[in-house]
Amino acid sequence: MMRILLFLATNLAVVLIASITLSLFGFNGFMAANGVDLNLNQLLIFCAVFGFAGSLFSLFISKWMAKMSTSTQIISQPRTRHEQWLLQTVEQLSREAGIKMPEVGIFPAYEANAFATGWNKNDALVAVSQGLLERFSPDEVKAVLAHEIGHVANGDMVTLALIQGVVNTFVMFFARIIGNFVDKVIFKNEEGQGIAYYVATIFAELVLGILASAIVMWFSRKREFRADDAGARLAGTSAMIGALQRLRAEQGLPVHMPDTLNAFGINGGVKQGLARMFMSHPPLEERIDALRRRG
Repeated sequence: MMRILLFLATNLAVVLIASITLSLFGFNGFMAANGVDLNLNQLLIFCAVFGFAGSLFSLFISKWMAKMSTSTQIISQPRTRHEQWLLQTVEQLSREAGIKMPEVGIFPAYEANAFATGWNKNDALVAVSQGLLERFSPDEVKAVLAHEIGHVANGDMVTLALIQGVVNTFVMFFARIIGNFVDKVIFKNEEGQGIAYYVATIFAELVLGILASAIVMWFSRKREFRADDAGARLAGTSAMIGALQRLRAEQGLPVHMPDTLNAFGINGGVKQGLARMFMSHPPLEERIDALRRRG
């Protein structure tokens, strides 16, 4: 509950600060002087409502979406000793991390991967791939589970949803300002919103959305180091390093995790060049080096 209250309070603070900043810099006057009749305060509130509503809705349905998109089978009653071990290990790690026992599941994928999701740390889901269970040692699987429990205990799902809501708000906000400016100032349209407004707004949303994604992914990469640190504390540094080294050895395998879950998996794939800006995970070499420096 405290995280949701913080989420809502932050949303209001973002709207308030942005509104005051725009007024102090006289942006309303600048727009009016150029023939753009646009109430920026109302526009900002409108964009915040829709930007955060989408982010919050995605957060609340994240578990359901994860189960559907990965075909995750929840372990309610263990049928094998491996499933029994999996439940016991997650229960132990959750207790040590100070959170309630999450749902535990297995999803049918050959690549070694795992993810955690859920709208708060006491109502989460942790799932591992069949490939990871088959090829990783028990200590390595435990370290991967500890990493995912770290995500849950750190409240990363809410944090990333909050960041996404902020960038959604400003993408919508500035795209509409650009659209109005192009329509009224460049094309001199004086009757409502012309075709130039819609074309410019859509184009601006695409460009700003790409830039915003780079910001969100930067935060996502920072979270991975924190989750690795939590995994090292819960399962041991050597086990966490061993699990990441095994993931590195399998780096050539394709990752079939849905895009919406990539940020919450342990293995996000590899990208080169400018595409590295849009990686949800840091390179495994950097994560391993960070754990070695941890000692």
